[in-house]
Amino acid sequence: MHQTPVILFGAFDRHNFGDMLFPHVVAALSGDKPLRFAGLAERDLSVNGGHHVMRLQQHAASLRGSPYKIVHVGGEVLTCNVWEAAVMLLPAADAMEVVIRLDGDPDAQRSWARTCLGTDALVPYAVSRAQYPDAAQVIYHAVGGADLFARHPAQRDEVMAKLKLADVVSVRDAATQAHLRDSGITARLLPDPAVMAAELFDTQILAYARDGEAARLRALFPAGYVAAQFSSDFDDDASLDAMAIQLKRLAAETGYGVVFFRAGAAPWHDDLQAYRRIVARMTGPEVKVPQTHIVTTLQLWDICAVIASSKLYIGSSLHGRILAMAYALPRLNIRHATPSPHGKQWSYAHTWEMAGMPGVVTIDDIYIAALQALTVEPSRMRQKAADLARTYRRGFARDFAPRC
Repeated sequence: MHQTPVILFGAFDRHNFGDMLFPHVVAALSGDKPLRFAGLAERDLSVNGGHHVMRLQQHAASLRGSPYKIVHVGGEVLTCNVWEAAVMLLPAADAMEVVIRLDGDPDAQRSWARTCLGTDALVPYAVSRAQYPDAAQVIYHAVGGADLFARHPAQRDEVMAKLKLADVVSVRDAATQAHLRDSGITARLLPDPAVMAAELFDTQILAYARDGEAARLRALFPAGYVAAQFSSDFDDDASLDAMAIQLKRLAAETGYGVVFFRAGAAPWHDDLQAYRRIVARMTGPEVKVPQTHIVTTLQLWDICAVIASSKLYIGSSLHGRILAMAYALPRLNIRHATPSPHGKQWSYAHTWEMAGMPGVVTIDDIYIAALQALTVEPSRMRQKAADLARTYRRGFARDFAPRC
């Protein structure tokens, strides 16, 4: 019996460990369905545990005249504009050059990005059947858009027009669901696909925990360690000073080491130089034993193992939190003091997090919030992880159910 090809479409064409996890989850739950992996650019991330991703247009062209399904798989795709998408697909040095050159000129930014990606879309990670008429179905699966209504009206209008043409829409947080409801779009609510990491890939992650970076970390920090990361927007002297004070205090109180890792290496994600700067602030003559370590690996399963083997996750990455949730570990996200706290991290935690577990805290509150997280009963965390996985499985079955 012929099966309709399914094109999984998302931001897994760049290095972000959450985005790279999504297609693994869907593939594991899809049985023998013929799957193709698509993004905005052709990239082979298989060396880091991801997929060989082709441009969506390439897959569609190869299937012209035959039906196929397009599934948007997770991620904050409803708010990723064309400028952000194009920059994040560049090598770091090229990204820095173009950001500096086009700084302060949004018209030039959009023009450059549209030329770079070969699209007229303002929101290129969201598509509709109007763009791909051979598509038998267009599905949005567990996507996010927490600050959609803070975006430019033209961007919001484009997203809403595309969603109104979709066959299925599910979202991963209540804020996005409410935004869509206000525009007349009904969206189901289900957890992010990464909640399935422990249930689906525990054997693989444990293998990396046994033989990879996590094994060396256990030898280096026999009492355990905190898995920590932060994105490049925290790389300023004041933020680094504040985080160093908080993390040193936490290490002294718990006896845990602090291990910095990159949850993403694409532009605007995590930067090794920033980690070296904070480590310099956490070391000195008064420190008699190692308190810190920087993990350099970009291997997806190694990153998962580093988090899964930790005592606590602290960071700006939403998927750092979700991986810790899947492994029933204490967790908290961090933010700056001045911007609105209601970004995707807050929205997800507000929707799915358990009572007593910190959500998103300012960097000056890391120590207190971490101690609070460490007091949460492990059995409650295990129950929450199981509940989220069960809820996701039900949502997956609804989104991917065969339709006439």
